[in-house]
Amino acid sequence: MVDLNPGDSGNRSLLLLLIILTAWKPGGGQVHYSVPEEAKHGAFVGRIAQDLGLELTELVPRLFRVASKGRGDLLEVNLQNGILFVNSRIDREELCGRSAECSIHLEVVVERPLQVFHVEVEVKDINDNPPLFPRAQKNLFISESRPLDFRFPLEGASDADIGENSLLTYRLSPNEYFSLEAPSTDEEVRSLGLVLRKPLDREDAPEIFLVLTATDGGKPALTGSVQLHVTVLDANDNAPAFDRTLYAVKLPENVPNGTLVIKLNASDLDEDLNGDILYSFFSDVSPDVKSKFYIDPISGEILAIGHIDFEEIKAYNIRVEAIDRGYLPLTGHCTVIVEVMDANDNAPELAVTSLSLPVSEDAQPGTVITLIKVSDRDSGANGQVTCSLTPNVPFKLVSTFKNYYSLVLDSALDREKVSDYKLVVTARDGGSPSLSATASVSLEVADVNDNVPTFAQPEYTVFVKENNPPGCHIFTVSARDLDAQENALVSYSLVEWRVGERALSSYVSVHAESGKVFALQPLDHEELELLQFQVSARDAGVPPLGSNVTLQVFVLDENDNAPALLLLPGVGGGSGAVSQLVSRSVGVGHVVAKVRAVDADSGYNAWLSYELQLAAGGARNPFRVGLYTGEISTTRNLDEVDAPRQRLLVLVKDHGEPALSATATVLLSLVDSGQAPVAFSRASSDSPRAEVALVDVNVYLIIAICAVSSLLVLTLLLYTALRCSAPPTEGACGPRKPTLLCSSAVGSWSHSQQRGQRVCSGEGPPKRDLMAFSPSLPQGPGSADKVSLKKFYFQQFKNTF
Repeated sequence: MVDLNPGDSGNRSLLLLLIILTAWKPGGGQVHYSVPEEAKHGAFVGRIAQDLGLELTELVPRLFRVASKGRGDLLEVNLQNGILFVNSRIDREELCGRSAECSIHLEVVVERPLQVFHVEVEVKDINDNPPLFPRAQKNLFISESRPLDFRFPLEGASDADIGENSLLTYRLSPNEYFSLEAPSTDEEVRSLGLVLRKPLDREDAPEIFLVLTATDGGKPALTGSVQLHVTVLDANDNAPAFDRTLYAVKLPENVPNGTLVIKLNASDLDEDLNGDILYSFFSDVSPDVKSKFYIDPISGEILAIGHIDFEEIKAYNIRVEAIDRGYLPLTGHCTVIVEVMDANDNAPELAVTSLSLPVSEDAQPGTVITLIKVSDRDSGANGQVTCSLTPNVPFKLVSTFKNYYSLVLDSALDREKVSDYKLVVTARDGGSPSLSATASVSLEVADVNDNVPTFAQPEYTVFVKENNPPGCHIFTVSARDLDAQENALVSYSLVEWRVGERALSSYVSVHAESGKVFALQPLDHEELELLQFQVSARDAGVPPLGSNVTLQVFVLDENDNAPALLLLPGVGGGSGAVSQLVSRSVGVGHVVAKVRAVDADSGYNAWLSYELQLAAGGARNPFRVGLYTGEISTTRNLDEVDAPRQRLLVLVKDHGEPALSATATVLLSLVDSGQAPVAFSRASSDSPRAEVALVDVNVYLIIAICAVSSLLVLTLLLYTALRCSAPPTEGACGPRKPTLLCSSAVGSWSHSQQRGQRVCSGEGPPKRDLMAFSPSLPQGPGSADKVSLKKFYFQQFKNTF
């Protein structure tokens, strides 16, 4: 039951409530119980779970346990009903000796969350020890010459109990010679003794037998007795006498052996052997005194011969007797009280309990990490202990109850900066010089997923040659996560979007673990110049964190497209052959035909050059071809000896490595100046010639054609200027119309049939690269119909007029 002072029921309820509320906080208070010693096994002590504010259902899940340092298993808790009961025999005298206070201190620890409670169980004394005398019989030798009221000291009894149970009263068996003189309860120095009330006569009564009985104050009272055998002696009338009956000495602990404690001096008025004194300890002196002190029988010096330890015994009560050497020896008595003075000879002790590891890096400040108990066996300032912690750590010590401290989190943790801590707790007492002790505590910081995988840079540029083999490795992305274990396990994936009409995953893939990016199919520069996409990196934490990186994959051009021939409208066939009528009257340098070609490649791979392959009799060939223009012009005046049919073979080559080429056949028909031009075409060098009737052209028609041509050139120049200055309007991946570019190296207009899909990415406008094209003239309207030059000019003339 809880030990409360008697009073009205309101005060008792208020005090009980205060104890329970205080016990709810770790180290904030103490629950007090009491139990009588020698209680039977299973005896009820208190409802500890209820008094500590704990539910019975949470005792087992929260690992409720009770620890009692050095007390074995005297007390135990029933986890089913939360009752503290006696588990084994409790002997108060064995636990605390003659100490006035005797308590069993219990540490009650519960986990999840960690709490500690302190419970004090006071062991009540019962009267279970009778008074005991040093021996069953005491022999006294008393001279018959002793005067009346002479006092003979006796050895009193001892009682192992305390309080009322140890208060002894003495009584002497009825007799006519002696009375008993016993000290009162408030006398500490006066000892028990026999007082002579009637003169002794050895001849009348040489021996007297008495019984001395001691009774304690318990209920029921217990008694003990000793037989007193008094032998009446003759002669030696004076007993040795000390200067004082009580000597008080202060002796520091840990003095070396042989240290003088005190020198006693007794005197005897007798002479010779009757006055020769020998000193000795009382026969009932405790073994502790005999092991710690020695008295010189001649000089009366008391020396320290054993280890004097304040923590073991704080004071020694030494009874000394002086015996003369007479025939009938007489004795004198005194008491020496040696008070041991404490020295700071015990360092503090540290004990770390209930260590909660590891500590999560997102733990809140104030979280209890562990409990630390400190103690010092010294007393006073020597036993006052203060604790300190290693500086510059995010932890602190909080004093909770007496010599108990809690190690709590003081500020936020970051495992990525510091993953573990080596803490040193120092306990220092208040002695001079002070003593200290240290304890090391290793704390590991547990990781939480608080770091996003990061790439070295937000964007990477990758160059890949077109026509790559399917599944080739083109790049490796790598992200770093500062977390640990699964929180740092990074996996990669594509951020899916569409590239034109197709999904991104049809072009590339990424390995989830290694981050290697693979091209799933051969890339075509003419179809796709830039592939821009994102790769996502995500960790395996809960919840997972991730980030993206952008990859710009430029598809580098290879010379994989041969030049493609284009025929002037209305003057050619569709398979690399051109037919043209040429008047023999044209002058030197007159352009008689033009070979046009384009290359689907870009850069140098699309830069075209033209060469004229000489046929038999080519030494008199009156024609040449422009290296970059493809224009066929005369090198001299035509005469009658020139064959009426001129077959020219033009080789068109790009500048790639290796170069690719195509050939065009140009058929020129030489006619007199008075004849109208006749145009014909054939599909190839082997197809039959298609003759077309010549049309007479008068002066008005020539003027109209010149006007139409001038208007057409002006219109094309204006259109080109508008196209160069206007921003693009097509999407990133949509097809584009042919675009006029700047002039070539030889000053003529050039153009390129742009790719149907130049730059494909998930977002943003298309990107362009610098491209060189073969010099050529712009296409005119109606090129797809392949009408003859005559029809073209007549159509322009009709539109004009």
